[in-house]
Amino acid sequence: MNWQLMKDTITFADRFKMAKFALTAKRFTNSEQVVKFEKHWSEWLGCKHSLFVSSGSTANFLLVAAIKEKYKLSEGDKVLVPACTWMTNVAPIIQLGLQPIFCDINIQNFSFDIEEVKYISKIHPDIKLIFVSHLLGFAGENEKLKEIFPNAIIIDDVCESHGVRFPDGSRVGSNSLGATFSFYFGHHMSTIEGGMVCTNDLELYDLMRMKRSHGLARESNFFEQYAKENPTIEKSFLFITDGYNFRNHEICAVLGQSQLKRLDDMIEIRRKNYNAYVNLLDYHQNLFHPHNYDEGNSSFCFPFICKTAIIKENLKQLFIKNNVEFRPIVSGNLLKHPFLKNYSVSTSKQVLNADLVHENGVYIGNNHFISVKDLNRLNTLIRENLK
Repeated sequence: MNWQLMKDTITFADRFKMAKFALTAKRFTNSEQVVKFEKHWSEWLGCKHSLFVSSGSTANFLLVAAIKEKYKLSEGDKVLVPACTWMTNVAPIIQLGLQPIFCDINIQNFSFDIEEVKYISKIHPDIKLIFVSHLLGFAGENEKLKEIFPNAIIIDDVCESHGVRFPDGSRVGSNSLGATFSFYFGHHMSTIEGGMVCTNDLELYDLMRMKRSHGLARESNFFEQYAKENPTIEKSFLFITDGYNFRNHEICAVLGQSQLKRLDDMIEIRRKNYNAYVNLLDYHQNLFHPHNYDEGNSSFCFPFICKTAIIKENLKQLFIKNNVEFRPIVSGNLLKHPFLKNYSVSTSKQVLNADLVHENGVYIGNNHFISVKDLNRLNTLIRENLK
């Protein structure tokens, strides 16, 4: 079948725009094109401020670092994270001296298991921050999290779920204190490498803007004020906060602007494909745990949660035989991975759904190159080969 996780989304028109820019521009480092891309992305998402960075992972780190500084979080303060998520959602928590508290997920939208969150609230009522992963194109349940932890700060990782909507119709990240997105090759749109961090809080945006560029005051809207407050320091190299070089560059921003124009159309195709995939699961309920169709989804992939590990292995062999590329569902249960063994982590009790995804889960790609015809062919393969 030659079913890939993702095909090359960079069109000839995209390449032409990058080539024209490369032949005519005089500056390639972070400048006018980056600012234009940030503006266009903010308009598309519906937020006030966006920062283009080197990856979705650095977006996560930058956001958590700025949240810790602005809200004066202390070493060891607790952060609620899902047991199934990408490693660089959890790594910044550990690297910045905070304490991750792992929670089980549900297998409908792959976000927090709300009943488990209620249980955790009794054991860890002092959780200061909740980092919500909106996985695989599904929206987490932020409002329920606010009800359980009304005093906690909530931020959003939307890295693989561009355009996913909450039940009220708003795009996830549009009303967030902080939200991150990834433009890695395998995601909805690509800037080759790159990410975005978004906020509606001007003070947080200003702090992240400085931190993105080494902590330099000249990146701030309050540059002249900082310079007056520190007259003995040359203002061009005045550092207000600690920081990093997480900047992206002009060519990636040119590509991002070009791809953004097609993003809504690509999301709509993914949604239609996902609807056909749900019908496929309904047909094979003896093999797979079913999912509900969510009108607000921005489907990243087709996750198969098999009824048994044997079915999963047979499904993988069927994929291999028919050239269907597959992956585990994100990390599976992140607590099983070696990198966490060197750190102090906490869970409330067993993470049964994360274990189920780890042992019995596998996904294949969904993108705007996949057609209903492809899914019908896949349905036939499963029906003829799996019992």
